[in-house]
Amino acid sequence: MKFTGKTGEYFEAQEINDHNCLHLKETQPETLRLLWFTSDHNRIKIDRIPYTFNKNDIVTLTQFHQLEYEHINTVNLLRFNRPFYCILDHDSEVGCKGILYYGAAKLPIISAFGMELEVLQTAWKMASLEFEMEDNLQQEMLQMMLKRILILCARIYKNQPQHEELSKSQHDLVREFNFLVESHFREKHSVAEYADMLYKSPKTITNTFKKIGQKSPLKFIQERILLEARRMIYYTEKDVSEIGYELGFQDIQSFSRFFKNNEGCSPREYRDMVH
Repeated sequence: MKFTGKTGEYFEAQEINDHNCLHLKETQPETLRLLWFTSDHNRIKIDRIPYTFNKNDIVTLTQFHQLEYEHINTVNLLRFNRPFYCILDHDSEVGCKGILYYGAAKLPIISAFGMELEVLQTAWKMASLEFEMEDNLQQEMLQMMLKRILILCARIYKNQPQHEELSKSQHDLVREFNFLVESHFREKHSVAEYADMLYKSPKTITNTFKKIGQKSPLKFIQERILLEARRMIYYTEKDVSEIGYELGFQDIQSFSRFFKNNEGCSPREYRDMVH
């Protein structure tokens, strides 16, 4: 089921199984994805890291995530682009920026059950029916269905244990920090730089992360840089020095030192190892 608007809007909802799972790897420009697994023992790699997803696990992916499937039973796929629904422009409505999407290195994994699961199932069914209504209200109705699903997933994720101790202001601080890291990790490598952008002290940010038992904000930044470095080494043929320069390092020595300290081997050794 796909919707294509007159000015580039794109939205699809598909039921994927082992017969049509190649569709998961199809790419559309600047699209966000939501995978809702409807069976157990689905094995996929995201940025080369293996995951096993079971029934009613949900994961959200941006256009930057590299997905490889090992074994797919059944999964519901939502895919949409910014012209159809921009989560950045509508963050006050949905509240998923920095949580479901653009949350730097942390992959959001949601587990739905009970009443929340029933609402998700109803929203999916209503969206499926709306794809058949070809009138001038179809796009608006589909946007409403997508918005409802995103709001519910963000709500479920916020209520999972790692967020329980955060106040709203602290939660918003983590979200904004996550989003800023995703937007600026190539040129900003220190907590102080992000603290300035958030009008907070580095200590405030560090204490907020510590409260929910997460890794330090500096580690968060470093892991996002490292993730992009691994992606570029594995998925491109760019020279190591070019990769380091694009990630904000002044010379290959500083990039190689950073990579080895975090990955345990040099960028060139990593490339030899994974190819």
